[in-house]
Amino acid sequence: MPAQIVAAVGGLQIQTKASYCPVSLRPLDFSLFVPMSAHFLDLPLLKSACGTVRLPGSKSISNRVLLLAALAEGVTEVRDLLKSDDTDRMLDALQTLGVKVESLGENAYQVEGCGGNFPVKEAKLFLGNAGTAFRPLTAALALAGGSYELSGVPRMHERPIGDLVDALRQLGADITYLGNEGFPPLKIKPALLAGDVAQVRGDVSSQFLTGLLMALPLLGRTVAVEVVGELISKPYIEITLAMMKRFGVNVERQGWQRFVVFGGQRYQSPGVIYVEGDASSASYFLAAGAIGGGPVRVEGVGRDSVQGDVRFAEELAKMGAQIEMGPNWMTATGPASGKLTAIDLDCNHIPDAAMTLAVAALFADGTTTLRNIASWRVKETDRIAAMATELRKVGATVEEGADTIRITPPAQLRHAAIDTYDDHRMAMCFSLAAFGTTVRINEPNCVAKTFPDYFQAFAAITQAA
Repeated sequence: MPAQIVAAVGGLQIQTKASYCPVSLRPLDFSLFVPMSAHFLDLPLLKSACGTVRLPGSKSISNRVLLLAALAEGVTEVRDLLKSDDTDRMLDALQTLGVKVESLGENAYQVEGCGGNFPVKEAKLFLGNAGTAFRPLTAALALAGGSYELSGVPRMHERPIGDLVDALRQLGADITYLGNEGFPPLKIKPALLAGDVAQVRGDVSSQFLTGLLMALPLLGRTVAVEVVGELISKPYIEITLAMMKRFGVNVERQGWQRFVVFGGQRYQSPGVIYVEGDASSASYFLAAGAIGGGPVRVEGVGRDSVQGDVRFAEELAKMGAQIEMGPNWMTATGPASGKLTAIDLDCNHIPDAAMTLAVAALFADGTTTLRNIASWRVKETDRIAAMATELRKVGATVEEGADTIRITPPAQLRHAAIDTYDDHRMAMCFSLAAFGTTVRINEPNCVAKTFPDYFQAFAAITQAA
């Protein structure tokens, strides 16, 4: 029978603290009530996965498009925007800054651009744990002129931002740390902006370079950005460049070490823009198809995607999964042999989706090694440490390095209560462990950061043993 979030049918069990809200997972003959404040969720042992999932919008594209629409001249209609905590933080911030944003219903918004001149010149912004909002807004506000304070949740105040601040200071920005040096919260003041070259480290977070590039057209002059060290997560920079181009600004990329934004370019509204489905979120369902037999089809993202994480499908195929792909869809079916195969992979091109491979490794023959994942350590939690801890709970042998993780599955997975560290991807990744054992997911509502309906969608394509 389908895995359902309801105790009465022996599926997912939820313990709650407070209020309830009704949802519909798939056609049923009675009403379901899922706690809004559930603090754990029990997944039954699953035997198979099969079905179709329509993906929510990409978080990376959603927040880039919202900020670019706000900085542009003209009115932009943004369709298929992701509804999540992270996008809510960006929407709230833009409205606080005086940008007119109107909901059109069905995940569509109309944004009236301010031409790079935010109407509100003094404000305090709370950005939660949304790195895709915090880093680009820091750059835009530092170069736009005005007095602003930016803060977030405690974990955001542990996530480094010093390399971005250093680069902005090279252009004359006036930014002060209100807490620990190199970390939020920040105070931004108006400054005399000068300089035509900025250097930024590339080996901590690609969001530093993204934020800098998106803000540079506000200066009105030609500025070059030089990347110090290896640039990680290059596909996310490709998303940034593609979105900037959609809004009329071209960036000259000289390899991956130098980027030039020529003066005289201004963001212009493209009129209507559609947000692709989230390629990182696709990884969980593709992996479910590979582990649970499939076929599982995801719609909203495919071979024509601008997102680097779409290449997760290629890496899953290396593990033996059968993959089909169209312009905006992908399908995954289990290996003909019935068992996945371990891989050794440099994951620089799929930093977020690589987490899904770490859990898929529990169902592979051999030891899986994921390399070049140092960026995991500065995400919503230290994802290398967290992943190693939770994989060991289900019986895996795990070796953890500075930027690597090696996973050898046990002969039989064992039941475990998985801690999620307030990290949406930890919760979604470990739902896949249910194909080998019963699993408890602690604090499952952390998925609201990018995919509020994840467990409903997961239930709709899985069947309990």
